Amino acid sequence: MERTENVILTNMCMIQSGTKVLVEEKVGKDAGGVTFPGGHVEAHEPIVDAVIREMKEETGLTVEHPQLCGVKDWINEDGSRYLVFLFRADRFSGELASSDEGRVYWVEKDEVLKTGWIWHMDGLMRILADGEYTELFLDSADDWKPVLK
Repeated sequence: MERTENVILTNMCMIQSGTKVLVEEKVGKDAGGVTFPGGHVEAHEPIVDAVIREMKEETGLTVEHPQLCGVKDWINEDGSRYLVFLFRADRFSGELASSDEGRVYWVEKDEVLKTGWIWHMDGLMRILADGEYTELFLDSADDWKPVLK
């Protein structure tokens, strides 16, 4: 029995300041609405280092002690797994700056689901903001139905 699989590792982080969270209006081929900043984990890079690097690249902020809250994952058509490590951080330094990934800006946390967000953002908020779940699995066999665990 095969116990390994091809996995694409990524991250996403909800940076919070008081009652506000930092969001990103993504641009480019993977754009599809407003989301939290994040990106890929490089080869041999520690996962926490990757989220700190991605936040600096996409927001200008250096997050401190990001907390792993859960994962979002699905199986691609080629059989590989796409895994997003979901982090939360409320300690950071630096000056907010958008990047070529998209515009970043602050939004009241309770307003997150009221605008043009990416698909399944409601599930992500139940992990990142509420701590109610730890995994959002998208089941492609059931038309990408979200399954919260």
